[in-house]
Amino acid sequence: MPFDRSIKIAPSILSADFANFGAEIRAIEAEGCDWVHIDVMDGHFVPNLTFGPPAVKAFRPHVKTVMDVHLMIAPVDPYIEAYADAGADILTAHVEATPHIHRTLQAIRGAGMKPGVALNPGTPAEAVEHLLDVTDLICVMTVNPGFGGQKFLDMTNKIRRLREMIGDRPIHIEIDGGVDPNTAPFVASAGADVLVAGSAVFRGGSVDTPGVYGDNIRAIRAAAMTIGDAA
Repeated sequence: MPFDRSIKIAPSILSADFANFGAEIRAIEAEGCDWVHIDVMDGHFVPNLTFGPPAVKAFRPHVKTVMDVHLMIAPVDPYIEAYADAGADILTAHVEATPHIHRTLQAIRGAGMKPGVALNPGTPAEAVEHLLDVTDLICVMTVNPGFGGQKFLDMTNKIRRLREMIGDRPIHIEIDGGVDPNTAPFVASAGADVLVAGSAVFRGGSVDTPGVYGDNIRAIRAAAMTIGDAA
C-alpha cells in the first residue's frame, strides 16, 4: 500500500446487496473503485448493528484492493486481533470510543494493520493533534455515524485544519458520509483524498448491471478532481 494523495473512491458495502456481498465486491473493484470500505457497527456506540469479524473474514477473499475497516464500536481493544485475523488492511477506531486512543492505535499497528482514527462531527480536529505520528488515516465523519444515506454535514473547515496539521506526514484524510458528485469537490478541495460513498455508488446498479457502479464511481472521482471550482 504505497502512500499517495490521489483521489481514492472507497464504496461502503453497507449499501450493497446483503445477499450477494462477494459478487458486489468483485463488481465495484472491476468497475474501478480503489478501496472497499466496511462499516462495523455494534448497536451500542452507534444505533445500528452490522458486521462482525466472521463477516469481514468472509469478505476478505473477494477484496483485491484495500480492505478499509471502520470500527464504530466501543470498546475497541478487545477486538483488534479479531479484525487483524479477518484480514483488515486498515483498521479505524473512533477517538470518542476509547479513553486510550493512542494505545489503541499502537495496538492496531502492532497487529499488522494500518491504524486510522475517526472523528464524529461534533469532535474538533485538535482531538487528533497528538496522534499524528501514530496514525496513517484520519476519517472525518460528515454525518453522525450509524446509518447510510444521511444528509452531508459541512466539515470543510475541519478538513482544512487537519490538512494543515498533517503537513508532509503520509496521512490520508478520509471522508465518510453523504459523499456524492455534489459534495466531493468541496471535501477534496479542503484536502481529503479518500472518499467513502455508499448509496452514491450502488444506487441504480446491481451485479447484473455493474456498469452503473462504474459510472457512479467515475462521476464522483471526476467531481472531486474539479477542485478549482470548489475552492
